[in-house]
Amino acid sequence: MTNQELNDLLARFEGSSLSKLKLSTQEFTIEMERAVSAPAAPVIPAAAAAPAAPAAAEPEGNAITAPMVGTFYAASAPEQPPFVKVGDRVRKGQPVCLLEAMKMMSEIPAPCDCEITAVLKENGALVSFGEPLFRYQPC
Repeated sequence: MTNQELNDLLARFEGSSLSKLKLSTQEFTIEMERAVSAPAAPVIPAAAAAPAAPAAAEPEGNAITAPMVGTFYAASAPEQPPFVKVGDRVRKGQPVCLLEAMKMMSEIPAPCDCEITAVLKENGALVSFGEPLFRYQPC
């Protein structure tokens, strides 16, 4: 790696939102890390604090949850029908959706023979680990 390439890499790292970078080749390894400071929490005077809103009620029933962070896809391609709709009966292991994480698509299987009672996510929505995707009733 030339000095110019190294300087370009450093400049790109500094201009990015990354907090850590590791580059390995057969000849060398470079690791860069910057301190990440947490944003300061806003100070709200106790007298001005708004009362807490009641938590939104979760729909009843069992849930198929996201096993990872990723993007929810209801179908295998934009022009294809969704894997499942409300009212569909599915078999254990049958794919109900796809989650994309780091350009890898993972099929999410039904946990048991069941009927889908609710689809909780919109196509293309970002989901977190453990977030409910579907509600179902076992058959």
